[in-house]
Amino acid sequence: MVSLSRSEFDALFETFEHEVLNLELRDSYGTEAEIPQIAKWKAGEPDDFEWLQEWCGALRRGTVAGKTFRRALVVSEPLSEYQRWAYSTTQPLVDAGEDIRWVPRRLVSSVALPGNDAYVIDGQLVVWMHYSGDGASTGIETSTDPADVSLCRSAFSAAWQLGTPHSAYNPPA
Repeated sequence: MVSLSRSEFDALFETFEHEVLNLELRDSYGTEAEIPQIAKWKAGEPDDFEWLQEWCGALRRGTVAGKTFRRALVVSEPLSEYQRWAYSTTQPLVDAGEDIRWVPRRLVSSVALPGNDAYVIDGQLVVWMHYSGDGASTGIETSTDPADVSLCRSAFSAAWQLGTPHSAYNPPA
């Protein structure tokens, strides 16, 4: 496996050729960009989504070029506080071109899932996202091992088929 810096990871989304699949498996994250936004949400303050504009720009550029971005979010229900916040911030991503599905964790009990969140880029590269117990990013690694690629593509496909598109997902209370 090869470690990536955050800037090398970000560059992948400008240079891939066809498709990015993103499989998210955690109920909570604590990334630096999100912590202040979650605090605002908890306080009932409106979100201007300015912090999302760089990613939304990458999504728009990619979709205009005919590229595909799909994300499957495997979540426990009822949603964690983090996932309730994430749900409230998802529409701008969908509007920018990311196809997002919510997958209730109870539906994936018999699906072989990787141990970490993963991106599959152009069907050939797996990007593993590593997090601490409290959800802070602890590293990014890549793999081109055919077994890793096969596992992640299969897991994503299975989760995707079980998921509900963001526009139709109604989180249970």
